[in-house]
Amino acid sequence: MSAAALPIARARRIALAAQGFADPAPTGAVTRRHLQRVLGRIRFLQMDSVNIVVRAHYMPLFSRLGPYDPALLDRAAADSTVRAPRMLAEYWAHEAALIPVEDWPLFGWRMDDYRYGRYGNPVTESADRTALRVEIARVLAERGPTTGGELEELLGRRRDQPRRGSWWDRSEVKHACEVMLAAGDLSAIRRGNFARHYDLASNIVGPDLANTAIDRDVAVRELVRRSIGALGIATETDLRDYYRLPVADARRAVAELVDAGEVTPVTVAGWDRTAYLDPGARTPRRVTASALLAPFDPLVFFRPRLHRLFDMHYRIEIYVPEPQRVHGYYVFPYLLDEEIPARVDLKTDRSAGVLRVLGAFSEDGVDRDHVATRLAADLRSMAQWLGMDGVVIGGTDSGGRGDLAGHLTRALR
Repeated sequence: MSAAALPIARARRIALAAQGFADPAPTGAVTRRHLQRVLGRIRFLQMDSVNIVVRAHYMPLFSRLGPYDPALLDRAAADSTVRAPRMLAEYWAHEAALIPVEDWPLFGWRMDDYRYGRYGNPVTESADRTALRVEIARVLAERGPTTGGELEELLGRRRDQPRRGSWWDRSEVKHACEVMLAAGDLSAIRRGNFARHYDLASNIVGPDLANTAIDRDVAVRELVRRSIGALGIATETDLRDYYRLPVADARRAVAELVDAGEVTPVTVAGWDRTAYLDPGARTPRRVTASALLAPFDPLVFFRPRLHRLFDMHYRIEIYVPEPQRVHGYYVFPYLLDEEIPARVDLKTDRSAGVLRVLGAFSEDGVDRDHVATRLAADLRSMAQWLGMDGVVIGGTDSGGRGDLAGHLTRALR
């Protein structure tokens, strides 16, 4: 292990570069090549159903590339042509995520673990459920991408239709689809109002990838390699969390990569545990970037790492009762150069055509006027990208909360 601890400032620059924040900005329209570059950095796009601002999987590209056409991402995940084959498929990575199609076989061990669903086991798999899976696969083989509701119709399980004896009820169809997705029998395409259109995995990633088997230890080791590449410098828990790997599997993989010289144990000033450095990681002299970060952005989604790197205590307060929220419902940390000096509670008010800043809060010891000036420009850019007419501080019947709201109001003027 290195005798001298790496300064935290250097660890931040390594981490930011690994996540793509030191890459050059596109000089023209964002293209498929730019999308591939970002995916080469962060490896997947986490998904979430909350749409109070924008769906989570769209935001990391904006944070790293600036305004782009969301249809570019939609096509990469939904369409497949000879000139532009499908790039992404839905599966469980950190959570539900769009992963590169070529990574599908790396999750075969997880599909085996989830053969009866993420929380199931053979004991809970009834004969009716097994038969239902067969029927769902038959319908999808005939029709291709189909929603759970459409499958209910096709299987005669509409709520206003009589039950066929003791056969499955309406909720069983959706549940069976989720079990089959976790098991890798299905993947899904998102269309319309974020609805999953299920299809056979072999139709989405191709039969070769769908049928490729990779040994569990080999696959986990490769996922740890991807984690260290995406993080640059990380503790064992950081590496494990990136793909939510089992503890024993991840620890064994890290030890094997250390023995092979593929990762280097180091110490980082202020960290209370060993860190691991990607030997190929870049260390820029400085990082000059600014970005609004969705709560599920891979730079911030593991809160202990966020605190270790940037000294920010952050939690998502969606499930906290409103009177008890400290910062707001859907709060975006704000990256400015090599720090995260602020956070903003945002809402896309589509009826009014504005991006609302319900709250704006600074971290201790920052230059609020400077932060507000830069943040105002990024909020304007985000509002335009979202198709809004502008940025408004506060809700429809209240002003903006937080110590940065007044500074931001002046900056927006």
